[in-house]
Parts: sequence; C-alpha cells; structure tokens
Amino acid sequence: MKVGALKVNGEKAYGRVEDGKFFPFTLDGKPVNDLVDIIEHQARLATDGQGMKLDGQQLLAPIGPLRKNIFCVGKNYVDHSREFAKSGFDNTDKLDLPQHPIIFTKASTTVANPGQAVAAASDPTNSIDYEGELGVVIGRRCKGVSANEAMDYVYGYTIINDLTSRELQKRHNQWFIGKNLDNFCPVGPWVVTADEVGPLGEIRLQTRVNGEVRQSAVLKDLIFDVPTIISTLAAYATLEPGDVIATGTPVGVGIGFNPPRFLKAGDTVSVTIDKLGELVTTIE
Repeated sequence: MKVGALKVNGEKAYGRVEDGKFFPFTLDGKPVNDLVDIIEHQARLATDGQGMKLDGQQLLAPIGPLRKNIFCVGKNYVDHSREFAKSGFDNTDKLDLPQHPIIFTKASTTVANPGQAVAAASDPTNSIDYEGELGVVIGRRCKGVSANEAMDYVYGYTIINDLTSRELQKRHNQWFIGKNLDNFCPVGPWVVTADEVGPLGEIRLQTRVNGEVRQSAVLKDLIFDVPTIISTLAAYATLEPGDVIATGTPVGVGIGFNPPRFLKAGDTVSVTIDKLGELVTTIE
C-alpha cells in the first residue's frame, strides 16, 4: 500500500494512493491526520470509495507529526566515504571507514513536502548539497532487538533528500547545524509498506540534478544495512511507530566534485528509488 498525504478542508489528511487517485482514510468516522494512527489501527481504517485525482494536487510529506527527530546515518557507502576523504572535507585525505554507524538527527522543522521549493538564501554560505537516501518508517515499538529481528519492526519506506550546508557542517564540526536548516529534509512522495517493497538489496537509488545523474547505487552497497541500523539504534534508544530513519547517501554528492558543485537557485533535484517513486525538490 502507498500511503500519502494531502491538504483536505484546510488540514493534513492521510490516505491510500492508487491508480493516480487519493483515497482519504477515516478512523471512527474522522479524517486521519497522524501516520501513527494508520500504522496502529490499519484494520479499522475506512476509505472514500470515489477517491480524488492526484493531478494538480500538492502532496504533503507522508510522515508525522513526528514525536522525535529523524535519525540519520552518515558515511554509509564505501565510495561516498572515499569521496569525502578526497574532498578534504574532514581535513584529511585518508579513507577511514566507520566501524559503527555514525548517527545524527534532523529536527521536525527540516521536513519539506514533495515538490516544495527550498530557498537558496536560507544558507548564507552558498554551499547547499543534496543527499538522496532511503527512509525507513518504524511500525512497532522497538528496543533491544537483534538484526535478525529488526525487519519485523519496519512499517514501510520513503525517499529522503538530506539537504546539507557543507560549510556550516564543517564550520561547526558536529553535523547538527549544517543538516538542520528549515526545509532541509524533503520527504516523499509517499510511504510504501514493506510488504510491497520486498528485499532491499537490488533496489536502486538515483539522484539527478537538472536531469544529470549524480548518484546511482543499489542498497546492498550500504556499509550498515537496514537491520544493522535498526538494531544499533534500538540497543540504546527506544524506537516507536512513526519514527523515521534516513539510511545514508551514496557517492556523487556535490562536495565530491572538484570544484564542488553545490545547488543554486533554479536547480531541480530528483531522487528516485525503485518501487518508491520520485521525490522532486527545487531550489529558488
């Protein structure tokens, strides 16, 4: 099932997306405006049989309201770690692969809708970079689970663009500020339930800037796969239904070029993942 969100009667409403239509969910006769209600009460959901055509509609980010920050994994592809080392971004040209997942977070104020424009002026350093990523949505309360059990706790998947101010990321050493400018986490276009996606290994992620392919990788290339990421987080922090994890980005980000190819006003970034669709973001 594809779960999307639109503004209906002035409020965010969730529904099923199918055949170019949006079928709003109701729960006990009321519109559903929280993804957690869909996850926890799926058997009780009802939908409008007619549906609404998606053409011309503004999709909203299909997550939230978030109870906590989005969990993110850094340097989770070998080639991306290598391009970072070559860029000198970390003040070294030595490839230093992480022994454990590198975790940071993005606040709820970073979430942007599919197709939403992000202001270039929001980053005074003019160093906005793109990072196409697989997003994982948790479906059950999760604490102390093994990697072998972890996939049983996944509700579904979405696409994330982990926009980053590289100069602010470097200037402040710890990554939070450079990753947390307003609207620096476009999410969408919808959440696809895990049963429709199946095994992740051969699924391909691609990022295009103005139509040019910049990133292309299959998910089996992750250094730490989704079960490992979930079990690592759940060893220390309780994961809850609706929590979101961004799993890392492959080689091809702007900082990896010489000179760097940062985003500027007028650019369009498209992130596609097999079976999940396309997330488009414009820079204005």
